[in-house]
Amino acid sequence: MDLFGDLPEPEQSKKATDDQDSGQDTNTRKSNVDVKEAVSEVCVGEKRKLPWDATSTSTEENGGSHKKLDVAKESKCRYRLKGYVADRQGEREDMQDAHVIIDDLKQSMPDVHSSIHRLCVYAVFDGHGGIRASRFASQHLLNNLRDKFPKGDVTQVEKEIKKVLRDAFKKTDEDFLKEATKNKPSWKDGTTAVMVVGINDTLYIANLGDSKAILCRYKESEGKHVAIPLTADHNPTVYEERMRIQKAGGFVKEGRVMGQLEVARSIGDGPYKNHGVTCVPDIRRCQLTENDRFLMIACDGLWKIYTAEESIQTALNVLEDKKTEGTERKSAEDVRYDLACSRLASSAVLRLSGDNVTVMLVSVNQLGEDS
Repeated sequence: MDLFGDLPEPEQSKKATDDQDSGQDTNTRKSNVDVKEAVSEVCVGEKRKLPWDATSTSTEENGGSHKKLDVAKESKCRYRLKGYVADRQGEREDMQDAHVIIDDLKQSMPDVHSSIHRLCVYAVFDGHGGIRASRFASQHLLNNLRDKFPKGDVTQVEKEIKKVLRDAFKKTDEDFLKEATKNKPSWKDGTTAVMVVGINDTLYIANLGDSKAILCRYKESEGKHVAIPLTADHNPTVYEERMRIQKAGGFVKEGRVMGQLEVARSIGDGPYKNHGVTCVPDIRRCQLTENDRFLMIACDGLWKIYTAEESIQTALNVLEDKKTEGTERKSAEDVRYDLACSRLASSAVLRLSGDNVTVMLVSVNQLGEDS
């Protein structure tokens, strides 16, 4: 069975490892090693049994003992998720980013099995060469995911979700390239993509390109919040990416595919598809825990200026300012999250990012917590 990257529960006993895909979906080992090392520093954990096993293992925070949980019980949501976003055009002539925030996708999918208590989607698309690829992907990738979403209970969904996400990305790419070739001259637009799908309390992260998703998690042993990377960049200089490009007859020059394209995976970019640029995403999973504060998804316009640790600290400085009050339409928490997104996006532009900037935050609150 094809298992895939599984981020560990915090404060457990063994280091987690990512399974490697084969063929066209070869993972970028160098980038993935960096991601796994960062995760290991934050959460040294035991590999969590996957939901398609008969049972799932949970570690109690205070005693470290293990107990078996039924899948049906584990599937109930313990956390509330809500998305916020801010974007800035910056110094670019136009805004080529796009995004998707859907806190409750089940509303448009009435046939979803009752064991799926929450289904949400958060995505950021960083276009290049034009605005068409990012706009197209933001609409059609979601529709393709909805159309291909697995039937059956949560156990069946978790078995199939990796294939479903891959197929949704491939279909979106194929459809965009068909549209691109219908035009004269053909569209040459492309876009990176980070899509996070929340199924109950598990996140599935599909990534193409150099936008990033990180998780802000409190590390009890250090008494502080840390940034856990959930994606690895697909740069042409990464060994496996470069090898795939070269085998397809392309080359990497000055860190770019054919001396032009900065990413090795994307939706669109028709002129480079025959040179090894693929639309097959890396896919990882992450189980939410009570130590998680928020998820951040952003395009490289932010990451050119902010490190992961700096970005979460900037957000936390805003979120922990209890002087911020709510309004008639927004709670105090909503106002703080909106301000955190805006501060990060605006600061990146003021610090001369030179690019479009989109910053998305997804709050993680235990159900029953006061906002």
